[in-house]
Amino acid sequence: MVKVMSDKPLHILAFGAHADDVEIGMGGSIAKLTMSGKRIGICDLTDADLSSNGTIELRKQEAKKAAEILGVSDRFSLGLPDRGLLLKEEFIKEIASIIRRYRPKIVFAPYFEDRHPDHGNCARLVEEAVFSAGIRKYRTKNNEVPHKVSKVYFYMINGFHKPDFIMDISETIDQKITALRAYRSQFEQTENSVDTPLVNGYIETVEARERLFGQQVGVKFAEGFKSKVPVLLNRDLIGD
Repeated sequence: MVKVMSDKPLHILAFGAHADDVEIGMGGSIAKLTMSGKRIGICDLTDADLSSNGTIELRKQEAKKAAEILGVSDRFSLGLPDRGLLLKEEFIKEIASIIRRYRPKIVFAPYFEDRHPDHGNCARLVEEAVFSAGIRKYRTKNNEVPHKVSKVYFYMINGFHKPDFIMDISETIDQKITALRAYRSQFEQTENSVDTPLVNGYIETVEARERLFGQQVGVKFAEGFKSKVPVLLNRDLIGD
């Protein structure tokens, strides 16, 4: 179910295949940007109904709490089939409709190379939808006005790839970890939980990755991102 919270355009719209994908990949960056006044939305393509642990309703409650921790303006799910994110025109139209409705300047999606097929498929669907959303004669279900996204970037979930750019999240790493811990059903080992990689120190692994990215640029913690096009620096290369 899509819940539209506001008609104001978003600065950033981040897509994930499942609730917690965006937090894993760029939770620190989102917290940093919302603190500076940016409006950011998260769209989960599925309800993660095939997750080994938790329920759909519990996952939605956890996602809502995580979004509040990060200062996210809008969060919703399209309810597409979990493990069924195939490159279908009907799915592309739904995503394009959301892009046109929220009119983001920048869109984020998972990086294509990931052990979970849904993450790569999410990236492909979003990339197709971004292109279609900008075509004047392309029709979405509610005939929303076309919108051209300025940039599309990709965050990492399970991978550790050489980033094309890095964002310092030293001041918001605690918010990122707190947002991840909001997903207790996914990351906490209990008597009733199924043994998965997520309940075996996964959050600690993500934190270690961000520490390594930070070391590469001389800060405590950072998140790495991929881009298909060169990243333009709009400030003095040398700085102050």
